[in-house]
Amino acid sequence: MIDPSAGLDRAADVLIVDGRIAAVESHLDARADVPVIDAAGMIVAPGLVDMHVHFRDPGQTHKEDITSGAEAAARGGFTAVACMPNTLPPIDHPTVVEYVKSRARSAACRVYPIAAVSKGQVGQELAPIAGLAASGAVALSDDGVPVASAGLLRRAMSYASMFDLPVIEHCEDLTLSEGGVMHEGAWSTVLGLRGIPAASEEAVVARDLLLAEVTGARLHVAHVSSAGSVRMIREAKRRGVTVTAEVTPHHLVLTDESVQGFDAAFKMNPPLRTPADVEAVREGLLDGTIDAIATDHAPHAPEEKMVEFDAAPFGVIGLETALGVVWTALVQTGALTPADAIMKLSTAPASILKIPGGTLRPGSPADLVLIDPNRKWTVDAATFASKSRNTPFQGWTMTGKAVMTIVGGEIKHSDLEVEARV
Repeated sequence: MIDPSAGLDRAADVLIVDGRIAAVESHLDARADVPVIDAAGMIVAPGLVDMHVHFRDPGQTHKEDITSGAEAAARGGFTAVACMPNTLPPIDHPTVVEYVKSRARSAACRVYPIAAVSKGQVGQELAPIAGLAASGAVALSDDGVPVASAGLLRRAMSYASMFDLPVIEHCEDLTLSEGGVMHEGAWSTVLGLRGIPAASEEAVVARDLLLAEVTGARLHVAHVSSAGSVRMIREAKRRGVTVTAEVTPHHLVLTDESVQGFDAAFKMNPPLRTPADVEAVREGLLDGTIDAIATDHAPHAPEEKMVEFDAAPFGVIGLETALGVVWTALVQTGALTPADAIMKLSTAPASILKIPGGTLRPGSPADLVLIDPNRKWTVDAATFASKSRNTPFQGWTMTGKAVMTIVGGEIKHSDLEVEARV
C-alpha cells in the first residue's frame, strides 16, 4: 500500500464498504460478504488524477467523447480527470458545465469540468465566473489558447480568488510562436520547419507570476516545457507566490530530435524541446518546483494527423501510456520513488483542484489503482479505448501497468490474470 497523503508505504490490507475506504490495516480478516482481490506482488495506491485532459465533448466527439475518454482514463489507472473547456461550444456557461457533469454520471471515472476564463475563449470578456463556480467548475482556464490580455487575466484572477478556484494558464505569446510547428533550435533549422522559441512560453510565465503575486490568486502553470519556466516558477515559490505547475510525460522523456521523422504524433504545443530543457523539467519535478504530472490528453482523428507535419494539428494522447512512461523512465531508473510517482500522479493534482481522491485514508472515496510494477507491455494504439491513436509512444516497451482501477468501490477496469474471487 502506497499513500503519500498518509505517509503509508508498507504491506497492508484495505477494506472497502459502501464505496468508501473503511480500514487500512496490516492484517484484516476477510469478511464473508465481500469479494476479496489478491493483490500480492502489486502496489495498491490512490487512483491516479489527471488534471489536464481534452475530451472534445461537446462538439468534436469524432475525436473523443466523455464515455471513451473516461474508459481510456480507467485503463490507464486514472479514477478522476479534469477536462479543459476548449469544446464546441466552450465550457463558458453553467449550462455547458451541467452538460459535462450529466454525461459523466455514467462514465468509467470521475470527470470534473474546468470552465473558461473568457466568453468563447476569445479573451475579450470574462465568463460568468460566479455561475460557473456554483455549477461545479473546479478551475478556470482558456487552455488551448493563452489569455493574451493581462488586464482581463488580472480581473479573472481576482474573481477566481473569491471562489477559491485555481487559474490554469496555457503560457504562450502568440506573437512569438505564430506559425511555428516545433521548438526553435538546431533541429528546426536542420528540418526546415518554423520554430516556436522557448521565450514564447517564458514571457507569459513571467507575466502570470507577477499577476498572481499582485492578486494573491492560485496560479497553475500548465505543461511546463522549458528550463527558463522552471527557473522562474522556482524563484516565485521562494518568494511566496501561490503557484503550482505540471509537466507532461512526453516532455519528461522526448526531445525535439524526435521530430526528424516528420511524424505528426510528435507535434504538440508546447513543442518537444532540447535535452537541456528535459533535464530542467525533470529537476523541477524532483525538487518540487513542478507539483504534478498531467497528460494534456489531446485526441485527434487519425486522418487529421496523417498529413504533412506543418498541416497537422497540435496534440497527443496520453491517458493509457502515462503511468507506463513515468514508471519506466523515472521509477525503474531510480529518479523517482514509487511514492513520489504516486504523489505527482494522484495526491498532488487532487490537492491542487481540491477534489476528492489522492488518498486512501478511511472515510475517503474508494478510488484505487492496482499497479503491477513489473508488468512489461508494448504500446499498441490500435487496442486503445480512446477513439484517437495519436501517441508518440507507439511500439515502446514499458514496465509498470495499471491492472485494476476501482472507482467508488466498483471495478471499472481489470486485466488481472487471476480474477477477483468471492
